[in-house]
Amino acid sequence: MSQPEISIAGRRIGPAHPPYVIAELSANHNGSLQAAFDIIDAAAHAGADAVKIQTYTADTITLNSSRPEFWISEGKWAGQSLYDLYQAAHTPWDWHPALFAHARARGIAMFSSPFDTTAVDLLEDLNAPAYKIASFEAVDTALIRYAASTGKPLIISTGMADADEIAEAIAAARDGGCRDLAILHCVSGYPAPPGDYGLRTIPDMMARFGLVTGLSDHTLDNTTAIAAVALGAAILEKHVTLDRNGGGPDDSFSLEPPELAQLCTAARTAWDALGAVDYGRKSSERGNAVFRRSLYFVQPLKAGDVITAAHVRSVRPGFGAAPKHLDAILGRRVLHDTPAETPVLLEGIEGFAAP
Repeated sequence: MSQPEISIAGRRIGPAHPPYVIAELSANHNGSLQAAFDIIDAAAHAGADAVKIQTYTADTITLNSSRPEFWISEGKWAGQSLYDLYQAAHTPWDWHPALFAHARARGIAMFSSPFDTTAVDLLEDLNAPAYKIASFEAVDTALIRYAASTGKPLIISTGMADADEIAEAIAAARDGGCRDLAILHCVSGYPAPPGDYGLRTIPDMMARFGLVTGLSDHTLDNTTAIAAVALGAAILEKHVTLDRNGGGPDDSFSLEPPELAQLCTAARTAWDALGAVDYGRKSSERGNAVFRRSLYFVQPLKAGDVITAAHVRSVRPGFGAAPKHLDAILGRRVLHDTPAETPVLLEGIEGFAAP
């Protein structure tokens, strides 16, 4: 059975390929275009496959309302209105051409999460190679269909969505014409405790939906992401910042550049270690095979002597007969004079045919 696969900017993504690592820039520019450039540089240097930004304004994502439901009452951003939070956190749209140009110059793919149709239109003008639907927008089937109508690859994050809502999002993407589709298991907590992740959901999602599946990880280190690779995650997304203590809205739960580099290396090592089902001898073992146990004579014997347990031991190295033959050779006669400390060779014992 063939495995699902998509391609972004020429990079093939799926279980048969190394994990695709996305560095989420998000709001970690903290209002500085230079900081955004520096994060792109850091992601490229760390070995990430892509940098992702977010394309919205406060006015395209929420309302400037004083009603209580537009204010955050608990959690990391408690006490702020949605409008003020997004006004501070958004990536200015007039930065987008420079950001895409900088990523191209550094040789790293860049795409974005659009939060309305006008964002998709802007990103189409910049020839974004893919789109990511954020978890909070996974229920916005109209937006999903619009992004899918571009014909670009689409990644849908599934935080907070149940199985039926995930299926509805997938149907919307297919209805919109998306052919290269992936989904990400996600917990939309900032940060999210590892115990909330239920990583065994990943293989279930793969079996249930038949799509390239990955992880959007909001935990504070790389353990959860690397473990996800062992369960089939083909995409890993992590927030990245220059300084976790920078004071921005997403800094505190983001990786710093050295940690991103460690993730890129460790995730690919984990994938490489998975390999395929193989009970054969591995290349790194071949030189050591001679040091396996085998049967050796520990006392000299004359031709015609009967072999007893006192004459033979299972020892290293492995130039003699396999230890499994011990019972079969006891009580048989040797055909030739046999010195001590020499390997037991079956063809030198009565009743064994020459190999």
